[in-house]
Amino acid sequence: MGRIVLLPEEVASQVAAGEVVERPASVVKELVENSIDAGAGRIEVAIARGGAAVIRVVDDGIGMDRDDALLSLERNATSKIRSGDDLARIHTLGFRGEALPCIASVSRFRLSTRLHQGLEGTEIVVNGGKIDSVRASGEAAGTQIEVRSLFYNVPARRKFLRSENTESSHVQHQLSLQAIGHPNIGFVSIRDQSLVFQAPPAKSLGDRIRDLRGSALSEQLLEIDPEPAHGITVSGFIGKVGVSRSTKAEQILFVNGRPVENITIQHGLREGYHTALMKGQYPVTFLFLEMDPEAVDVNVHPAKREVRFREPDLVRNSVAETIRKTIETDRHRWTHSFQKPAEAPKAPVPVPTPDPSPPLILPTEQFALRRDWADFHSASVNVASRPADAPAPLEPEQPATGIPAPNPLPDSPNEFKILGVLGKLYILMENTEGLVLVDQHAAHERILFEKLRRQMESEGVPTQRLLIPITVGVTPKDYDWILTNAQTLEKMGFALEPFGNSTLKIDGIPQFFRTDDPSVTIRQLVDELRSMTTTTSRLRMGEDVIARSVCRHAIKANDELHRPEVEKLLRDLMDCELPYCCPHGRPTMIQIGYGELEKKFGRKA
Repeated sequence: MGRIVLLPEEVASQVAAGEVVERPASVVKELVENSIDAGAGRIEVAIARGGAAVIRVVDDGIGMDRDDALLSLERNATSKIRSGDDLARIHTLGFRGEALPCIASVSRFRLSTRLHQGLEGTEIVVNGGKIDSVRASGEAAGTQIEVRSLFYNVPARRKFLRSENTESSHVQHQLSLQAIGHPNIGFVSIRDQSLVFQAPPAKSLGDRIRDLRGSALSEQLLEIDPEPAHGITVSGFIGKVGVSRSTKAEQILFVNGRPVENITIQHGLREGYHTALMKGQYPVTFLFLEMDPEAVDVNVHPAKREVRFREPDLVRNSVAETIRKTIETDRHRWTHSFQKPAEAPKAPVPVPTPDPSPPLILPTEQFALRRDWADFHSASVNVASRPADAPAPLEPEQPATGIPAPNPLPDSPNEFKILGVLGKLYILMENTEGLVLVDQHAAHERILFEKLRRQMESEGVPTQRLLIPITVGVTPKDYDWILTNAQTLEKMGFALEPFGNSTLKIDGIPQFFRTDDPSVTIRQLVDELRSMTTTTSRLRMGEDVIARSVCRHAIKANDELHRPEVEKLLRDLMDCELPYCCPHGRPTMIQIGYGELEKKFGRKA
């Protein structure tokens, strides 16, 4: 007897089910996608015991007649494609024709469906892949699918299911993704006969995000202004600078309406935010990419979680550029909010009358308070502690009492009112929204960082010649890439040249590279440069070193700043490309609005 045999149909179905049905959430994903493709306006999903006991999906889509209902349970039966050419331009979420038969092969399955114009519907009961009964039914128009005892006939797979809470959370995540991806459809989620959420059809994506994630998160998002470019349109919402998470859980990505995981898009996100993200943090995004279906391959993963792009660099560039533009637009709004608050009309100063009551502040204490303001506004600035390019000390106004008065900054494009310095670290300012605290160290870091980066990009990086040149062997693919980008690497401070087959001779490295093994550095360099977009300056490779350097040279906590230095610091900060965070992604300032202050003082519930 030969060693190769045909698998029994039952075993083959279970093998296929293992690729498509990983857990109850996989079932929900496949069934909900079918409902969406069927034009449903409302989808209800109910589960029991994490979905292992019962999964029920009810929709009001177009439904099926008896023949189509029976065919839908056959392997490779689908209404989505007709030929191999259709695989190159998939417009629907489902197309493989495997979901229903795979699910039915590992569960007790019931399908009930009726066309809207049909007088009667069809009910089909399947147990472990075998049809038990087919009969007429009187169900509502649309389709209802009930999956019971998932993996009852595959006990080995059932053992891999997690706790009910864990499986339920995966189901809710999948349903939430579909609800966000299709805000025009109403969704209802029920767990163990209790309502989890109910999302009616929303007018916009922003409304759906607010309904599902709450107004607190939606207020921290920036809406993307979609601008088609190179056949790609990027839309949705991204988190403001400073809004991030320690995992990718809130990094929600869609391609042509399909929720996906894709490293190309993730690289574009990271590049778009750049130094606006702290190390180890991930942006909050609800990102939608629309493109020609022929430019994306959705047929690379059995569960359709991953996609592949024909031109990944173009996609990465589009995402990064969109993120940058959105952040820049928010920067203008953000900068505009730091305007000097409107001052109320000055009332005539009444002539003071003697007050027989004792003063609330003793004369010595009152003098001490005024002396603090006099120190802050004093014209006697310590030159040693002031930056070389700081403006000349300002001459404060002298009231009749002879004590300098706290004045706002002179009129300028970025007007705000300086209140003082707290703890020799935080600059206190007032704007139209309330109180602003500026971290003087973080602010100075950002200023120095952008200054040094501009200098590096314009002049290039000095090269440190090696006493003894070294040779590095690389893969043929990396060798070709390095030679193609040799000019860029030279501007970055690397002196290298071909030295035989797939071997490079290195004569010099950038001065900011401190490494005992340049060959390892070269390999890491190639990996990092490959992940960058073509529109990104390759000189950003040295930015980590610049960030560490400016941290050492920036103003520290407890460094006392005088008023001219504070004014100079704030003006320079407002002129930065990314003024609201330091090079490490930490915020340079925080806003405490009047509403929050009123709550703290009990003036507002």
